[in-house]
Amino acid sequence: MKPGHVQAVLFDFGGVLIEIDFDRVLRRWAALSGERFESLKARFHHGEAYQCHERGEITAARYYESLRQSLGINLPDAAFEDGWNAVFGAEIAPTVALLPALAARVPIYLFSNTNLAHYRCWSPRYAAALRPLHRIFVSFEMGLRKPEAASFEYVARAIGVPLDHILFFDDTVANINGARAVGMPAVLVNNPDDVLRAVAHLNPTPGV
Repeated sequence: MKPGHVQAVLFDFGGVLIEIDFDRVLRRWAALSGERFESLKARFHHGEAYQCHERGEITAARYYESLRQSLGINLPDAAFEDGWNAVFGAEIAPTVALLPALAARVPIYLFSNTNLAHYRCWSPRYAAALRPLHRIFVSFEMGLRKPEAASFEYVARAIGVPLDHILFFDDTVANINGARAVGMPAVLVNNPDDVLRAVAHLNPTPGV
């Protein structure tokens, strides 16, 4: 995109701004249940219940009940939530450090596929890092999740910027393809340099 064409920048959360690792979740559940980590990892998947939870269609309690069935472990809800929130790690420092200067030049937003339990955990934990964002979009409130076309269209309508003028960053190929399918320019993030390179033309201050 040419510099003048970017009217908004949209970031994914996990893997772009904050490090996440589902192995930590499964290791915690393994420790709490006495089940082997390898067995839980083989059984865990981001299936229908997971996606319904992220759209806000089912409660955390119903999702944890689905995990009792799929994982074969009988943990109480509190134990499931304890492990569930272990997914979050450190801030991805180079990208987070970029946000204040970038926000001074173009409106920046976040769009996360997330559920209420996770949001209640990460929104206060990373509040300082996320402060430069103009608005945060979360799938469980929207009733939509990436890579659904309607989810990107929802964000574009909400911020009043055409899809083709929003620069999107995500670490998941399916989400990148979904954005591009509706005309939103998108950058696959493998490391912070991918973000830094893509926004360099938006940051005229040397060294930003």
